Amino acid sequence: MGNQVTDHQANKQSNQPVRKFFLMALLLAFIVSIMFSWLLVHKMENLVEAALSMRPKANLNATAGRIGLDKLDETLNLTKEENESTQKKLMALIPDQNYLIVNTVGNDFRLMNKNQMIREGICSTGSYTVLKVDDKKQWTFKTPRGMFKVLNKVKDPVWKKPDWAFIEEGLKVPSANHPSRFEYGSLGDYALYLGQGYLIHGTLYKRYLGMPVTHGCVRMGDEDLEVVFKSLKIGSKVYIY
Repeated sequence: MGNQVTDHQANKQSNQPVRKFFLMALLLAFIVSIMFSWLLVHKMENLVEAALSMRPKANLNATAGRIGLDKLDETLNLTKEENESTQKKLMALIPDQNYLIVNTVGNDFRLMNKNQMIREGICSTGSYTVLKVDDKKQWTFKTPRGMFKVLNKVKDPVWKKPDWAFIEEGLKVPSANHPSRFEYGSLGDYALYLGQGYLIHGTLYKRYLGMPVTHGCVRMGDEDLEVVFKSLKIGSKVYIY
């Protein structure tokens, strides 16, 4: 019995160095894997940049092999001419006079001259809410998208309230030229008319600028509106998207 206990202790003691070696190996492998992962992550951007820088050369070599070196210069020149022609066509589409770009998603605008920006800022556009009277009559308050022209410019504009303005307030709709239809001051100091009842104008609710809260018109702050009003002429283009 005494010999069996002694043998068991001896075996246990002899296995301890093996266990220590095994644990040390696992720890070392874990440390190496962490270091390798760290290097891979931090070097990945460099590897991607290197691959991207080599890709055009590879494409060029492939093209040269396909069409022949003698035609490569000719092909490159044709591509350059096509690019220049496309650029000229695009420049020809840009208005000669100042124009306005309105983004109904971000509720912002850019006042442009050619490809140079004169001013940018926030605005408010249609809320896309629906005012329904019955199954046959309803209004969706959205800002139309497309290319428009400034049809008229008015200082100190007066708003002639449409039918929906009264229905929205729960009021009886008056006759077409009833005095209650004419409201002073609510459109700000300036208004630019785009047609079909849509305007670019000021607002009494400046805290809502930058949000889609209008009945379809484009609202601007006082300073932005003044610059836009003075920069655009009758006939100037307004791009809304």
